[in-house]
Amino acid sequence: MKLIRFGEAGKEKPGVLQDGKRLDVSAFGEDYTEDFFASDGLTRLEAWLQSNAGQCPVVNNDERLGAPLVRPSKLICIGLNYSDHAAESKMELPKEPIIFFKATSAIAGPEDDVIIPKNSTKTDWEVELAVVIGKKASYVDEKDALDYVAGYLLHNDYSERAFQLERSGQWVKGKSCDTFAPLGPWLATKDEIADVNNLRLWLTVNGKTMQDGNTKNLIFNVPFIVSYLSQFMSLLPGDIITTGTPAGVGLGQKPEPLYLKPGDVVELGIDGLGQAKQKLVAWNG
Repeated sequence: MKLIRFGEAGKEKPGVLQDGKRLDVSAFGEDYTEDFFASDGLTRLEAWLQSNAGQCPVVNNDERLGAPLVRPSKLICIGLNYSDHAAESKMELPKEPIIFFKATSAIAGPEDDVIIPKNSTKTDWEVELAVVIGKKASYVDEKDALDYVAGYLLHNDYSERAFQLERSGQWVKGKSCDTFAPLGPWLATKDEIADVNNLRLWLTVNGKTMQDGNTKNLIFNVPFIVSYLSQFMSLLPGDIITTGTPAGVGLGQKPEPLYLKPGDVVELGIDGLGQAKQKLVAWNG
């Protein structure tokens, strides 16, 4: 299945993408929350659709899409998880995953405008594969880790590099600005993705290709990451883990870094997880 949420920001309704059509599944009676995933909602929704898909209203393709799940308890990020990105950042390859958090208030729809924060000078892009947890995971073995995964998402891990790297403290300051976590267009359930460790991911800025990588080049792959994180915290249903970005970010451009400005357009995609497009706008408090 491919889960979507559609409508005005803050008032989204649940839907699915089926046979190229967006279907409103509000009649199912649940949104895509922690409780939905925890109570085997994916299986229940799939069964419900078998009898009810024909009665579901079709959603216009012009309707805004929101993030395809309701705000999770955590959005966990893995840093420097592609060797080429570590090299362009002039940082050593990590011996263990680098973990940081992104505020869930940064979550936005896949084609919402991205706001360049107040006092920002170095807003940057990062196409990433995101993993959605399907059931509570604590002290999970790597061999069992994918049993705890509900599905996958496209994520643009926007970053303000001056906030992140030049203001001391943890990276979260440069990662958590409003609109800095556009998700979607859809959440693809596990069965939709044949091999999560072999997916092309790409990103363009104003039509120019900046990133073109593959998840086969992850330093730490998805099963390892899920298992590893579960040794330090409980992963709850609906939690999101975003797995790092390949080379080509603005910070790594030569001969000098290149950062986003108002009016720039960023497009990105991952095999099987769709495409997204964001316009950069100036903060206007």
